[in-house]
Amino acid sequence: MNRSVRIRPRATLALAVAAAISVVAFGWPLLVSADAGIAQGATAPWTFALLLPLVLAVVLAEISEGGLDAKAVAMLGVLSALGAAIRPLGAGTAGIETVFFLLVLGGRVFGPGFGFVLGNTMLFASALLTGGVGPWLPYQMLGAAWVALGAGLLPSARGKVELVLLAAYSALASLVYGLLLNLSFWPFALSAGSTSLSFQPGAPILDNLVRVVAFSLATSFGWDVGRAVTTTILVLVTGPVLLRTLRRAARRASFGDPVFTGAAAPPPPPTRPAPPA
Repeated sequence: MNRSVRIRPRATLALAVAAAISVVAFGWPLLVSADAGIAQGATAPWTFALLLPLVLAVVLAEISEGGLDAKAVAMLGVLSALGAAIRPLGAGTAGIETVFFLLVLGGRVFGPGFGFVLGNTMLFASALLTGGVGPWLPYQMLGAAWVALGAGLLPSARGKVELVLLAAYSALASLVYGLLLNLSFWPFALSAGSTSLSFQPGAPILDNLVRVVAFSLATSFGWDVGRAVTTTILVLVTGPVLLRTLRRAARRASFGDPVFTGAAAPPPPPTRPAPPA
């Protein structure tokens, strides 16, 4: 039986809107025209850094309302606290990232809606502990949220096949996450058009895409590969135990099972009349 945390149609719609805004927040350098004001200054990171928390708040509220009960919130708190506690062990130093495997496994077991919330809360809590609060944090939270959500959308599998699937996804998601974060600040890392790696406002999408990929290869590819390798190894090593543990917790918590209270409670079963004396 599927015990993942369910999300309502309205929450699904909110996620779709968040996905569209995510495309704009991360991909605007590939879409903006040369004469657009956002392409000429350094206001874009701050604009989206202020906008994204509002978007995330709306989506989290929609998912939480009717989708996350007390048991799901408790599990969310446990996983977020665990991720915040172990992230300082790596925190991306030399590419060692010790938190992404929890996002993948948590999203896999509890579903895409829970995973989206988990990615946000875990990265926010860990940023408070590591002093990583800044205009980059909303991008990190949103990227981590989509990593965990994507894990919840992977096809059904069990055993070694599931581990291989999760390991392959972990490697790919880690690399894409690094590319997206680079895309969020790449236009301002180098003066526009000053080098072959610089952002070129108004250039064809493919041209700027080649530039940002080359920028990532030259600046952060080693860290991205380190994140991919670390996450993949941790998923393969801890996956058998953590998947079993989390699924057992999900079965016992019975996420998504109806809870009847007050007037909504079902009527008591009929009682048989006492036999005549």
